[in-house]
Amino acid sequence: MGTTTFNGPVRSENGFKSITIAANTGVVTNEAVYDTRPNFRQTVDSTTFNTGGDVTDTLTVQESGTLFEVDGTGDLIVNMPALSTANVGTTYEFFVTTAVGSGKTVIFVLPGALVSNWYLMAQLADGTAANPKTDIAGDTLTLPNSTLVNARVKLTCVTDDGTNSTWKAETLTSPIATSA
Repeated sequence: MGTTTFNGPVRSENGFKSITIAANTGVVTNEAVYDTRPNFRQTVDSTTFNTGGDVTDTLTVQESGTLFEVDGTGDLIVNMPALSTANVGTTYEFFVTTAVGSGKTVIFVLPGALVSNWYLMAQLADGTAANPKTDIAGDTLTLPNSTLVNARVKLTCVTDDGTNSTWKAETLTSPIATSA
């Protein structure tokens, strides 16, 4: 079907779906579903990284827009999605609800060793006038042990050509986040 233009409201009793169809397999993927009561609230994930133990997980493009609660009691490894042009614009947020424990870390790892970089703008949240730190290197972003409750991380893919990628990382933490 070609493009259709409407002049006036479009009505449906059963919602709307925006889909893509894979050229090589014909598999249909729902990109956006607007049911009878669309929900435009941010999804909050209180389970994946909020277990109190060690967790390793790989994020998906479908989780874009999600705010993840983080329990730093265990070592957490957050792997970003595999290299793909579909990653551009993908955004995730993380909110520390339990401080990162002694000897523990929360790390965010970009795919493909040495082919992707964080463009990090790190702000120290320590109650005093602290200047932001910038770093344009590395494929591992780390929240070190003792990172306090209320620390925040926002990650957005700005380029990905399927071979390498660049992600913008904004952090507000104490102690300060690092990239290597």
